[in-house]
Amino acid sequence: MKSSLIRRASAAALVLTTTMAPAVAAQPGDTAAPSPIGAQARLLGEKIVPHKLSFRNTTVGGLSGIDRDPCTGEYVMISDDRSVLQPARFYTARIKVDGGGVHSVDFTGTHPFRQPDGAVYPPASAGDGKAVDPEELRVDPRSCRYWWAQEGDRPKSSSDPVIQPSIQFANRDGAYRGQLRLPPNYQITMHERGPRRNKSIEAITFGAGSRVLTSAVEGPLLQDGPEPDLKHGALIRVTQQTRNGAVLGQFAYPLEKIFAESDPSSPWPPDTGVPSILAFPEDPSRYLVLERTWVAGSGFKIRIYDATTRGATEVRNMDSLVGQRVVPMRKKLVADFDDLGLSTVDNTEGMTWGPTLRGGERTLLLVSDDNFADDEVTQIVALGIR
Repeated sequence: MKSSLIRRASAAALVLTTTMAPAVAAQPGDTAAPSPIGAQARLLGEKIVPHKLSFRNTTVGGLSGIDRDPCTGEYVMISDDRSVLQPARFYTARIKVDGGGVHSVDFTGTHPFRQPDGAVYPPASAGDGKAVDPEELRVDPRSCRYWWAQEGDRPKSSSDPVIQPSIQFANRDGAYRGQLRLPPNYQITMHERGPRRNKSIEAITFGAGSRVLTSAVEGPLLQDGPEPDLKHGALIRVTQQTRNGAVLGQFAYPLEKIFAESDPSSPWPPDTGVPSILAFPEDPSRYLVLERTWVAGSGFKIRIYDATTRGATEVRNMDSLVGQRVVPMRKKLVADFDDLGLSTVDNTEGMTWGPTLRGGERTLLLVSDDNFADDEVTQIVALGIR
């Protein structure tokens, strides 16, 4: 999300609620049903990274994705700087986290992403169609190389170039290694089909023992109906693929409706979507899904859901979800950041599994994208998941 207005949150007890989705005509459901999902969360701690921290001649910020590197135990974070401040890049860091909280965040390295010819990516303002919008990064569990997603650009004007979204492979120094073939409906077209502007791929995750790469578009495709409003949610598409790009399945995930009315004096409309998805290692059909919403005058609403594709309708061959009888993915609320007692609720966009605690509880680490704005922060949050 590219907004930069003030937000704050209140503290209360963690509440678990359920949102289930029956077969409907392209609308998220509102009735409950039995489900095998239902993770629970508790706050372990948080750490605020100094704003616009200077590190190896770069500005740390815009951190929109995070993953744990199984080869080093460090964490890799992608910046969504579109080569405006410095070339599109990622960072490595040591994050000390345990049941007592987040104790330290120490950056250890940074590299720019490279194009196939070895050049860094140009600024989005270059207008040559080669710019990228980095949003998510995952460490390949097999090779410890990087898979990273960028959501491209649907231009505002027909005279500007279309930049297609992509999921690319990179060496650990950022060198280009190739890209994944995406499903056809992830492509931006000028015929009211495909992802909305700034609502393409922001979420990828490895699952099923690293055999499956799951991705989600941030918002509903143009042909799948309007974005959420105060009365209705919306359906986005979640796609499971092999490492070679073959589509195994595509499902509809139900986004929540907008949680509050927007300040009428603001020129900015509400912004909501899914910036991150994370597979459960032991269940290839089950995911944590991060929903992030911003409303002028109310700030950010950050929620994590436990969701499953089990029982959901296969939609890859549906050109449009409008008017179709679709059973979306079932989901259950795991955490609402307003209820965790955090110092602030900000623009959280990335999440990854951390170390397992004594007793079997998993840690979940999340990072916020400060948009390089003075009224936002880079926040590392650690939750215990059971």
